[in-house]
Amino acid sequence: MRRSFTATVWQEGDWYVVQCLEVDVASQGETEEEALSNLREALELHFEEPRATSAPKVRQVEVDVGAS
Repeated sequence: MRRSFTATVWQEGDWYVVQCLEVDVASQGETEEEALSNLREALELHFEEPRATSAPKVRQVEVDVGAS
């Protein structure tokens, strides 16, 4: 499935920074085109289905909450 996203682009020193407005994903590059290409890759990875390389461990964690 192909989707379109909106990104802001600005320059910080020698780097171009791009940030997706719909999803909290950002990237950078030495040129505006490189930064946008890096953002495309970052968005593809963001939406990729997670694949566990090993079975996760499940643990119980106890914490104190509220006033003491």
